[in-house]
Amino acid sequence: MPHPYRRPSSPILALLAALLAAPAMAGTTLDLSAEASRPAANDLVRATVFAEASGATPGELARKVNAQIADGLKTAKAYAGVKTQSGGTHTYPVYAKGNRVESWRMRSELTLESGDAGALSELLGKLQTSLGVANVAMLPAPETRKKAEDEAMLDAVAAFKARAKLLADAMGKPYRIKQLSVNTNSRMPVPMFRAAAMAMSAEAAPMPIEGGESQVAASVSGQIELGD
Repeated sequence: MPHPYRRPSSPILALLAALLAAPAMAGTTLDLSAEASRPAANDLVRATVFAEASGATPGELARKVNAQIADGLKTAKAYAGVKTQSGGTHTYPVYAKGNRVESWRMRSELTLESGDAGALSELLGKLQTSLGVANVAMLPAPETRKKAEDEAMLDAVAAFKARAKLLADAMGKPYRIKQLSVNTNSRMPVPMFRAAAMAMSAEAAPMPIEGGESQVAASVSGQIELGD
């Protein structure tokens, strides 16, 4: 018995069927963004000090530089509110003509960090009698930065909602937030001092430090959908 006639399938018919089965088209969508920033007090001081020397042999350099770093650590231990951490140590040759090693140079660093600017200022003054200062930077402590970030995020979300309502009201339609993305960022602290300007001093004079503020910013981007 012959098979019943089957109508050949058609890509167009399949597409129409898919469209009919899909949900109704969404309303008009708008892409929006908003930003906000909050000041954060620079209540944390971070500094790098170093010992550097040249000599005929690496062993001679190591004894000299290590002794200076050890003295620096001993001085820093008297300041309980200052966190001290050993930094990088580098030894490299100094070449003369003919690619011949003429001497050696070594540099070793210490990183200092404290929320007490006065104590670190005093310590740096003492360390400068034997060590160089590579840089000093002021920045917000982690908890200070987080508080400013949270406030900036709330401000940015409020600004986003205000813009969304403004546009929706202008078109005489209700709206809903369809998608939202929140990001935070802050300006990196600029070192207050750099190595070129920080020669060693024979006197233990406190280093002047001024905190100031950093700007912590938040941005919100997203999409709203207008109703009928």
